[in-house]
Amino acid sequence: MQYDEYIRKRITQLRLQKNISEYKLSHELGHGDSYIRGITSGKSLPSMKEFLYICEYFEITPKDFFDDGVENPVLENELLKYVRHTDSITIKMLMDLLEHISKPDL
Repeated sequence: MQYDEYIRKRITQLRLQKNISEYKLSHELGHGDSYIRGITSGKSLPSMKEFLYICEYFEITPKDFFDDGVENPVLENELLKYVRHTDSITIKMLMDLLEHISKPDL
C-alpha cells in the first residue's frame, strides 16, 4: 500500500475510533471545514508539521500511526497510561486475565 493511501485510511480509522467528524477534526486542528476531507479524499496530504499535530491530537506517536499491527493505538496508549501507574501485582493479574481471554476455546 502506498504511504499516501495509508495516511488517508489511518486518519479516517483514528477519527472514527474517536467518533469525531471530519469537520470537527479540521476545526480542532485549527483549519477550515474541509481540511481533513481534502486529505481523506486524496486531494492533499498533511505537511510534516501538520502530521505531527494530527498524531498529537490523537495522543499517539508517529510510530503508532504507521504501526498497522496496532488496530487502535489511541485505546492502547490510554491503557498504558493506567498500567504505568499500577503496582506489579495488579499488572500481573491483568496479564493473566488477558492471557486467559485471548486463548482459543479448548
